[in-house]
Amino acid sequence: MPKVSNIDPSKNVLARGAIRPRRGEDFDASYATTPAWQIGYPQPAFQSLANSGALKGRILDVGCGTGEHALMAAAMGLDATGIDLAQAAIVAAQEKAKTRGLNARFYVWDALQLPSLGQQFDTVLDCGLFHVLEDPDRGLFAAGLRSVVQTGGQYFMLCFSDQQPGHWGPRRIAQSEIRGVFNDGWRVDAIEPSRFEVRIFPEGAVAWLACCVAV
Repeated sequence: MPKVSNIDPSKNVLARGAIRPRRGEDFDASYATTPAWQIGYPQPAFQSLANSGALKGRILDVGCGTGEHALMAAAMGLDATGIDLAQAAIVAAQEKAKTRGLNARFYVWDALQLPSLGQQFDTVLDCGLFHVLEDPDRGLFAAGLRSVVQTGGQYFMLCFSDQQPGHWGPRRIAQSEIRGVFNDGWRVDAIEPSRFEVRIFPEGAVAWLACCVAV
């Protein structure tokens, strides 16, 4: 997972071992132990989307970690792909797919190089990627994402909210930041309060669940 910002190192258990993004070997270091964001099942916010029928067509799980959301989609019979820069996470995702007998594809891939995948998708799931991108990378990510999403396709993002108190964990994201980034080639349809489950805090964290549509 990329670098965490706005940290009190004495309190921030989620950011232990936080490293600068864009180096695959550093991302792998996050998986030397079980990261706090790897809860072993889909985030309830995304599971609810799946249960409601919101996931359609070809699915991309961007920044997939060990693949729970891509595997959730594959279990529904959807064509699912997951990407992450951490090779250790992708190996774990591939092992899960094999163990569960699910047909999902997983690649070690930089989320800022989505056009190079050479694929098109109808639904994108982002659980905890956007809130760790550096400011200059946000627009690059949104533009690259638009190039691989079919017109009318949807991007669902679950990110830490600026309503979350304290200083631990990833940087907080305001609604205005989401709207400011997804303002070219996208329509922000909804930004709703949600929860982000983490392994070490039963109460989880305050989050935004955003839905952006490719236009």
